[in-house]
Amino acid sequence: MEKIIRPETMQRITTPSLAQAFIDEQVAEIRKQVGDGKVILALSGGVDSSVVAALLIRAIGDHLVCVHVNHGLLRKGEPEQVIEVFRNQMNANLIYVDATDRFLDKLAGVEDPETKRKIIGAEFIRVFEEEARKLQGIRFLGQGTIYPDILESDGVKAHHNVGGLPADLQFELVEPVKLLFKDEVRMVGKTLGLPDRMVYRQPFPGPGLGVRCLGAITRDRLEALREADAILREEFDNNGLSGKVWQYFAVIPDFRSTGVQNGVRRYDWPVILRAVNTVDAMSATIPELDWSLLKKITARIMSEVPGVCRVLYDLSPKPTATIEWE
Repeated sequence: MEKIIRPETMQRITTPSLAQAFIDEQVAEIRKQVGDGKVILALSGGVDSSVVAALLIRAIGDHLVCVHVNHGLLRKGEPEQVIEVFRNQMNANLIYVDATDRFLDKLAGVEDPETKRKIIGAEFIRVFEEEARKLQGIRFLGQGTIYPDILESDGVKAHHNVGGLPADLQFELVEPVKLLFKDEVRMVGKTLGLPDRMVYRQPFPGPGLGVRCLGAITRDRLEALREADAILREEFDNNGLSGKVWQYFAVIPDFRSTGVQNGVRRYDWPVILRAVNTVDAMSATIPELDWSLLKKITARIMSEVPGVCRVLYDLSPKPTATIEWE
């Protein structure tokens, strides 16, 4: 595949007016490419796919079919947000697939992180393919490829695991933000009217909570992780840290620890809190959080999340630690 190069003369999108000019240009390009055809898009709710969805809706309306696959490993409230923003507010032609049981059944008893990743990626492709084959007249595949994907993969990287679709589907790619960097994609999304929570969404691994629920995933531990993570994010938002700390999340390992509550011995999980600051994700430092905030988050998690008896704060920088645990 021919290497795509961002023109040196291409102006950086740093203002709403430049973002609007880009939107107008891409709307015209999309209409020229697609004509009266239909486009299918895997809409994860992440920044890139959400901005592409909003662009395509602006350009071709209900000729775009968005497929949102809930694999059961998303953060609390994310599937609901996708439905609210795209179906209810933007009138998108949205197919919602709750495949939670299907994914978790496949993952039952699987401990190895790479095996978990492969299962989640492969199953996503199968679900998306099944939905695509139910539809008639789809000629194009929309993808949230951005320029760092191209630089890192020495070619166009298939985004959101859609690259493994069978060749017989013969989709032509529509990649309207493929020459943009992440900050430019966010600017375009903001100008398109997407909510800040979606535009400034933190980096989130493709396998989602599957690599933060360490070891073999169980439904009860996964639900505890989802709730603990939601508390952490809520308290960071309430304390003005959501735009100051690059990434933060919770992890629950696959072991238990002794504890005591109301004079009764417990044998429950620890929750590990992780927060990092970085410029390029190649190295990362740990923010020194206010002690009262850490105590409040700890108290809430231990009182509101069943099955948890300890809360820890990970102080390990990168290197030697990685940002994610798996």
